[in-house]
Amino acid sequence: MALDFGYFTLSDNRYPNNPRSAEQFLKDIYAEALWAEAVGMNSAWIGEHHFNLLGVNASPIAMLAQIAGATKRIRLAPAVTLLPVHHPLHVAEEWATLDLLSGGRVDFAAGRGYDRLEYGPFQAPFEDSAELFAEGLEVVWRAWTEPGRWSHKGRFYQFDDIEVRPRPLQAPLRPYVACFSRPSMELAAKNDWNIIYAPFAAAMVYGSLADAVRAYRAECEARFNRPARRAMCSYFVHVASTPQEERYGKEALIRYFHDALIAAFPSNAGEKVPPTYKYFVEIVNILRGMKADTLTTKSVICGSPQHIIDTLKGVEAAGIAEVILYFNYGAQPHAMVKEQMQRFMEEVAPAFDGSHAALRLKAAE
Repeated sequence: MALDFGYFTLSDNRYPNNPRSAEQFLKDIYAEALWAEAVGMNSAWIGEHHFNLLGVNASPIAMLAQIAGATKRIRLAPAVTLLPVHHPLHVAEEWATLDLLSGGRVDFAAGRGYDRLEYGPFQAPFEDSAELFAEGLEVVWRAWTEPGRWSHKGRFYQFDDIEVRPRPLQAPLRPYVACFSRPSMELAAKNDWNIIYAPFAAAMVYGSLADAVRAYRAECEARFNRPARRAMCSYFVHVASTPQEERYGKEALIRYFHDALIAAFPSNAGEKVPPTYKYFVEIVNILRGMKADTLTTKSVICGSPQHIIDTLKGVEAAGIAEVILYFNYGAQPHAMVKEQMQRFMEEVAPAFDGSHAALRLKAAE
């Protein structure tokens, strides 16, 4: 099975004494996404966050629409649409439009998020996030697949006799479910949808990324009697030639965990954490104790090109079809991020037979 690679960012910018403005970082991300196509990556996955909390990009679709007009082949994906704070009919309309106008290049992904502070101003019920997300994604899917006019009578959304246009160019535009927990995996399997994992969360919930993929496959095949759809994962990555460079990549990740991420996760062990988020309490406790010298490949792929190749061979063997790579975590400078992306595609990607391999062959003709 071929392994593809994509660019991924959550636009993390919450750091003490950070001189980089949100506005400048958005421009950097746009440039990095264009660079991703230039160096041969398959996709650009742009995160959604609100109110200058974990990240500073609130509108992945606006960013990706601009990227679509400036590129020819790279696939366009949110990482991920925070569905519970949007009306799903509006989401369906917008992403169908982008898929149509981009020539069918959208990989739509959605999740329920984890930061209560992003829910409140939108008056979305954080305590009901799992149910709200599941119903919202059902509405999006029906909007793209119902053959005629249809109605919906749910707990959160009710409407009668509608038809959503335009339709996506892809038929179907099959969603990716962002998976931190078993209920999210079961939701993807139940509905014949794709799945995307965070390896450190997969290791906590299932034991390993490979075990997470096996669980998804088993759920699809044993319970629903159909083959599993596409499984992807994200990874923090830093290509290093020296111990000092490796140390920098790992310290940047610790900075990301401690300064940017932990405050966004549900972490109070009492009643303020909804039952469907209880596992985040353990995640936060682990993240708080992490140090650069104890990081493993469950968290970050950092080291020599050969070390990264060896690690990704295991990811490929686990059944992952594409890895989206988080290069710009931890307030790393824009120029370094672009250099890292190029190094990866020149020194690591050639060991794998993904879409980049076909591009190299075409360029050599």
